[in-house]
Amino acid sequence: MTLNRYRGSVTPWLQRAAGPFLGWSPSRLSFLALTTAALAGGLAAAVRWTTPMLFLGVAVLVVLSGFWDALDGEVARQTGRASIRGDFLDHVLDRYADVVVLVGIAISGWADPALTLLALVSLLLTSYMGTQAQAVGQGRMYGGLVGRADRLVILAAACFLEFDWSLPWPWAPSRPWERFSAYGVHFTVLDVAMLLLVVTSQWTALSRAVRTYRRLPPSP
Repeated sequence: MTLNRYRGSVTPWLQRAAGPFLGWSPSRLSFLALTTAALAGGLAAAVRWTTPMLFLGVAVLVVLSGFWDALDGEVARQTGRASIRGDFLDHVLDRYADVVVLVGIAISGWADPALTLLALVSLLLTSYMGTQAQAVGQGRMYGGLVGRADRLVILAAACFLEFDWSLPWPWAPSRPWERFSAYGVHFTVLDVAMLLLVVTSQWTALSRAVRTYRRLPPSP
């Protein structure tokens, strides 16, 4: 995972950021992350009937949701409230957060719905393979090309690039269906992001599955 390599560098900053929230329940922060993700998904869906300028808000909310998600675990550790129940709740809410954001993007009309659905399935498979390794006694697996932080960065960056077609870019279309055009194929920045999520998430899910399988004892 690309961003997981920098966890050690980010941890001191995250510890300081958690200071004002030490009186909060970690679960409260987890639900706040889900609520922020739901707002991002709703704002993305609203683009269909309003303006792609809203994608700027979507990008900000996706980043904010990731911040709350990182903060809940840090607060739990610093206050001694880390628990298996809290970890389970965090993972459940994370998956729902992933769903609402991608569903909103699919509704927006600025990403191919089928490709977005495939990205969502790939993303869920990645998380499933990590927890399935834990379920068979191999410990939670985080390896692969992308983790949740990487996926949030991809989504936020794509939404930011999509938000304002009035910028002086040579490829800026005036309507969604006039997107980028290559050999008669039309696509947007979000289409590219969805394709990237499909490829990297599928690779990650398969690599986790293979690694887990190889660690298991052979059948008698």
